[in-house]
Amino acid sequence: MAAMHAKPARDVTGYGANPPKVSWPGNAALAVNFVINYEEGGENSPINGDTHTEVFLSETPGGTPRQIRDPNMESLYEYGSRAGVWRLMRLFKQRNMNYTCYAVGKAVEMNPSVIATMHADGNEIASHNYRWIDYNEVGERRTREHVKMSIEAIKNACGVAPVGFYCGRVGPNTRRAIWDEYKKLGLPLLYDADSYSDDLPYWMEVDGEGLLIVPYTLDQNDMKFAVPPGFSSPDGFFTYLKDAFDLLLEEGRNGSPKMMSIGLHCRIVGKPGRAAALARFMDYVKSKQDVWVTTRRDIALHWKKHHPYTGGAVAKL
Repeated sequence: MAAMHAKPARDVTGYGANPPKVSWPGNAALAVNFVINYEEGGENSPINGDTHTEVFLSETPGGTPRQIRDPNMESLYEYGSRAGVWRLMRLFKQRNMNYTCYAVGKAVEMNPSVIATMHADGNEIASHNYRWIDYNEVGERRTREHVKMSIEAIKNACGVAPVGFYCGRVGPNTRRAIWDEYKKLGLPLLYDADSYSDDLPYWMEVDGEGLLIVPYTLDQNDMKFAVPPGFSSPDGFFTYLKDAFDLLLEEGRNGSPKMMSIGLHCRIVGKPGRAAALARFMDYVKSKQDVWVTTRRDIALHWKKHHPYTGGAVAKL
């Protein structure tokens, strides 16, 4: 029986025992990127034409999808767009720390002032596709339409098209659709973040060209408050982030600098009790002198300049 979806080719080896010699700006031992996922309004809901309500990443894990609107789930998500996102933005602004926003196009259209404010504050707005849904259930044509719509929504909100893309719940054609639609629009796709496979950026080959992958994280992520086994308390969240940070910083100081991503959701860590733990971690990061807190865009630009694509990538699309 023929294997389905034989492409893209996988690279399970990576850098192995010999990662590249990395020199972050300012001789930093670690690059740290915080990501605010802005999804509220783009989730599954009959009001968006979906067959069922959202049940993923909320205060009620393990719920059953409904075929009618769910006011409780809608309001749990709305906390993120009404209150949580502004709390997170204040925490970062008070500490003069930049971040990347993964912005869902539909959510942007419903509340463009959030994205406009983030951009005005000097942060990066990357695309999180047009809807926060499982693209395994979406056909290729609609996937391509959503890629274009997400770019347009972000550009309309802040005046700049996103140079980075993270879909999240990807389908087999998602990365190809993103690559192709950026080409058609004549826009630069600086990086793709739909990977969890490394602590450093790496290249994959698409049509003879290099596509930079800047890996993301699902463990250093507040989503673990909503999925088992996960964080049962804000202290557990803080401790996990601190332990990961300390080990990566030690590796960097010993001559092998890495990057660390921290995933945040407005409706989850935007709640006061969890936001307090995030603030403690941010202050801990800020207390270290040899750390580069930055955006994924700037990590990608640095990598492209100092580690350009030279061909021969094992991973191919």
